[in-house]
Amino acid sequence: MKNATKIMVAPVLGALAIGLMAFAYQGKAPSKEWVVPAADAQKKNPTKADKASTDVGRDLWGKYCKSCHGKMGEGDGSKAEELKTELSDFTQAKFQGQSDGALFYKITKGRDEMPSSHKKNIEDEDVWNIINFVRSFGKK
Repeated sequence: MKNATKIMVAPVLGALAIGLMAFAYQGKAPSKEWVVPAADAQKKNPTKADKASTDVGRDLWGKYCKSCHGKMGEGDGSKAEELKTELSDFTQAKFQGQSDGALFYKITKGRDEMPSSHKKNIEDEDVWNIINFVRSFGKK
């Protein structure tokens, strides 16, 4: 009789576990690895990361990036919940460890729900300013 009870309980526990995982998942697709070509990753930022640059970057961030990525790049912007993909936390070492060239590539190319900077008519110099501002997220 004990074996029969175990056999009946196992599917119930399995279904419960699946339900809990689905609840925790909340429909967001994990970000797939974004491969940056080596030549692009090695590109150097020509814009000095001074106060003028980061001030411009902050203004552009507020206009183009904040609604999804959040005020401090933590992926908690007002539109973040509407997106199908999970947003990265830009304050984390994994993100901050990327080269400026890699960030430039990602911002200018875009992918999935993130539009390219060219689609938003953001000049390349301003992309570098945004990158200089985003670097401040790692200095909390």
